[in-house]
Amino acid sequence: MSYIVWWSPVIPMNASTVTEFVFLGLSRSRYIQVLLFVLVMMCYTAILLGNILIILTVHIDPRLLKLPMYFFLANLSMIDTALGSVVVPKVATDLITCGRTISFGGCMTQLFFLHFLGGSEMLLLTLMAYDRYVAICHPLTYTIKMNRPRCIRLLCFCWAGGLLHSASQLFLVLRLPFCGPNELDNFFCDVPQVVKLACVDTRVTEIVMVANSGLLSLVCFVTLLVSYGIILSALQGRFRESGWKALYTCSSHLTVVSLIFVPCLFVYLVPLFSTSVDMMASIFYTVITPLLNPIIYTLRNRDMREAMGRVQKKCVFSHCCTT
Repeated sequence: MSYIVWWSPVIPMNASTVTEFVFLGLSRSRYIQVLLFVLVMMCYTAILLGNILIILTVHIDPRLLKLPMYFFLANLSMIDTALGSVVVPKVATDLITCGRTISFGGCMTQLFFLHFLGGSEMLLLTLMAYDRYVAICHPLTYTIKMNRPRCIRLLCFCWAGGLLHSASQLFLVLRLPFCGPNELDNFFCDVPQVVKLACVDTRVTEIVMVANSGLLSLVCFVTLLVSYGIILSALQGRFRESGWKALYTCSSHLTVVSLIFVPCLFVYLVPLFSTSVDMMASIFYTVITPLLNPIIYTLRNRDMREAMGRVQKKCVFSHCCTT
């Protein structure tokens, strides 16, 4: 019966349609709001500078651009830059203006891009694990299997998968009627909190949501763990310079994977448990992860550090020549 209601929602005659949502996740203390605003803007500045630096370094340095791993890394930084821009500017604006509302259209837009970029990032991280698997376990055929045209096709598959995932999530939400209340227990719009505000029974929607977001996170996460498990097994007994370098690279990837997937599993795989843990998990994959990715991939990667040094010298040399 709930399935029929979900597909054919009926709004009561005396109910008014929700035109905006109110966030409850922000503090009402002015002192704390100002403090949070400063912290949020510092994080956002670091997100932009760190990820843009990686993008520019990879595209300026020809040694990195021709390598699939760094080609994918540049695209990961593009996603992180956009992902941070979906939520953080709105949060900062609300903190400084004491606003806590978002229009229905703005909420749906935020929800769409959050899942589009998040889904694309999960698939891209899985692709990066596959790239490391081929490079370490099948080095003789690596250049053939991971040539540039194929890398572009695989990257397009990641973006298309993220778009399909996001469109299905948005379709689930737009099928529901919203006639009040309109208070979201979060600091941005996301499916688990928005679905709970619908005027009808949403059990079917929540099940489909778990099958969509939750299983996408779980399947990608398990695939990544299996891939890196195979890689570590292949590296046993040959921890020379190349082996340690590969292990070091894989450890960076595993760190990023843990920071992204573990919070997502908390939020989407078990959406019925909406607690403060969910709030912390949301902060991780919307703010902390885009901030830490460039730090992890630059400070722990010798090739990136050397490339940044070459780019810096090139920029200094060009400046001296022009002056």
